[in-house]
Amino acid sequence: MSTLDPIGADAVVAPRGGGLASRLRLWLLRARSRGGLEAGRDVRVGRGARVRVVDAGRVRLGDGCLLGPGCRIEAAGGTVEIGAEARIGERSVIVALSSVTVGAGAVVGGWAVLSDAEPQGRDVEVPVRLQPVSSSPVAVGDGARIGAHAALGSGARIAAGAAVGSYAVVPTPVAPTSR
Repeated sequence: MSTLDPIGADAVVAPRGGGLASRLRLWLLRARSRGGLEAGRDVRVGRGARVRVVDAGRVRLGDGCLLGPGCRIEAAGGTVEIGAEARIGERSVIVALSSVTVGAGAVVGGWAVLSDAEPQGRDVEVPVRLQPVSSSPVAVGDGARIGAHAALGSGARIAAGAAVGSYAVVPTPVAPTSR
């Protein structure tokens, strides 16, 4: 992990303002999650960031991580783990029905989407919203960079230190079909 300030077009920088406002926002997120949110020390929360925990969902924020302005984390029965010193960009979205893990020191660019859920799409005659949903864990390794507007689908695994470009789509791994 580096202590240098991030650089480049996909850099996720800490929101301006005092630490008091950030601590107050974290306190409100904890109160609204009713025990579903665990946070380490020095977690910074940007204006408008939301964390929603449903059913048996859990969200863990590591020491010194950053939630950018307007980002959204949804733990609908699954677990979201954000590692120490990780940065989640402005208006990015993380959705977990099973598990989404962002490693220590990783950067998720602005407007990026990490989702472990997707419709199964078995019947083309049935609308997508009515089809069953499957989920498979998503993992982003330590120190990895996910570019702005990138999308990681169910089952995506990004190695430690790897980079995913802006606007890239990392789909669900496809299993070979038997004939």
